[in-house]
Amino acid sequence: MRTHLDGFRGDTSETFIIGEPSKEARRLVDLARRCRDAGIAVIRDGARLGDIGFAIEQLAIREGCSVVREFGGHGIGRKMHMAPHVSHFGKRGTGLLPRAGMVITVEPMINLGGPEIRMLSDGWTVLTADGPMSAQLEHTVLVNQDGHQLLTLRARSDLESGTDSLISPDPPDRLRAAARRQLVPQNLCSNA
Repeated sequence: MRTHLDGFRGDTSETFIIGEPSKEARRLVDLARRCRDAGIAVIRDGARLGDIGFAIEQLAIREGCSVVREFGGHGIGRKMHMAPHVSHFGKRGTGLLPRAGMVITVEPMINLGGPEIRMLSDGWTVLTADGPMSAQLEHTVLVNQDGHQLLTLRARSDLESGTDSLISPDPPDRLRAAARRQLVPQNLCSNA
């Protein structure tokens, strides 16, 4: 789901299970959620982008799964896809150095099989190359001095009721406040 508010963008995605899932499907979606959250957990002013990918990939590997390498998160602001690219695999302590005020997405695609994918001719549909299931979840995240703030949370009432309403409880205020703090991502990263 994409949002556009006062000239700024937000991006989030979720994998939904329809019908009675297999244990394997339920485990995969849970793992994708935990991988996304593990990547988000390391975000803070001064942590490197490689730390995000490292946290995601290590959890996926520990659970016997893989991370798609062709896609990753991204900076987001006045445009949907901006620098920097946020890899969901990598080495701890490497990559750009995000600064407070930067807004990025974390959206790993976790596969039951290998990390390879194939794109269908429609240019949009992505399948695992070896056939097993894949799951993806995403949040838009603001880097701040104290760590991070999730900008695409569901309201607690939505989580409890299972509805699809996203970005709550105060989306306009939360997104406007983040937009006021948003700086140009290229000016917020450092290779130092």
